[in-house]
Amino acid sequence: MKSNGKVLTKDIKEEVTGLQKAAMLMVALNVEAASAVLKHLDPVDVEMITAEISRVKNVSSKTVDSVIYDFYNMVTAREYVLEGGLDYAQAVLEKTYGPAKANEIIEKIKRLTTLKGFDVLKKAEPAQLVNFLNKEHPQTMALILSQLSPDQTANALKELPEDLRVDVAFRIATLGKIAPQTLKQIEHVVDEIAGASMSQSVGKLGGPKVLASILNRANVSMAKEILTKLEDLDPETSYEVKRLMFIFDEIININDKDIQKILREIDRKDLALALKTADEKLREKIFKNMSERAADLLKEELQYMGMVKLKEVENAQAKIIDVIKALEEQGEISLNMRGGPEEVYV
Repeated sequence: MKSNGKVLTKDIKEEVTGLQKAAMLMVALNVEAASAVLKHLDPVDVEMITAEISRVKNVSSKTVDSVIYDFYNMVTAREYVLEGGLDYAQAVLEKTYGPAKANEIIEKIKRLTTLKGFDVLKKAEPAQLVNFLNKEHPQTMALILSQLSPDQTANALKELPEDLRVDVAFRIATLGKIAPQTLKQIEHVVDEIAGASMSQSVGKLGGPKVLASILNRANVSMAKEILTKLEDLDPETSYEVKRLMFIFDEIININDKDIQKILREIDRKDLALALKTADEKLREKIFKNMSERAADLLKEELQYMGMVKLKEVENAQAKIIDVIKALEEQGEISLNMRGGPEEVYV
């Protein structure tokens, strides 16, 4: 979009989200062009954009023009990147727009590339994901895995050799400032996946909360193995992960008054299933906080329960953990049973 040989640029004055921009662009195009664009999008994205299109009304022509110019700038910049790389694109854009505008466009291109690279990783099976990353440094693996969903990362950790699994888990829990050489490694990985350069900003890094979320979705044996070895590596980080994670076995450390509150909120069938693999001490802890009749019924149910899938037991335990965490968030119970490294209870 040029006038007298000059590229026109406009700034969007109104606050417009990315989804709204996409909807406005589709409205601005003719039906055939919009249809052709939507064919190349993920069905979920198409649904979101079309829903937003139905809400587009009373938008100023100036805002629509700004969205179109923004899109044009991005397409043009992308062509420059494909033609001669990022440095070439930066040089051309600086001559056309000036340094400030050029940097703004380049940063948008980088962010889009990052999203594209991670989109590929997010759709990969655990074995494929590990295959993408297994030649990378554990720190690079940790940073990339910390950006994916906890479920996907938990499944990917399963595919790693035991020593590497613990190393990567520890690095996820202790991610902080990233060295330039690590950023180059990440850029290299996403270059291969997305076919372009990655932004230097990778969003929020890992930390104990990220690892806790991942281990909550891992199978019990793997979670225990990682936590045990993590405690040898760094007791304070291990404590923090455990505090945030809260595994089912930790119920034994909750005070009796809070146990009784929890029992009032959970389904008896879930409780029976969850206790199927629990040790005797935990079972007794539960029984003593129930009425005699309720405890007898639960014992009988456990005694005559046949073989059940481990996944069913773990799902029941997860439901109970969700209830416990919800009660803690509401201030109804406390999970700080033992105190942190600096706390002493008497």
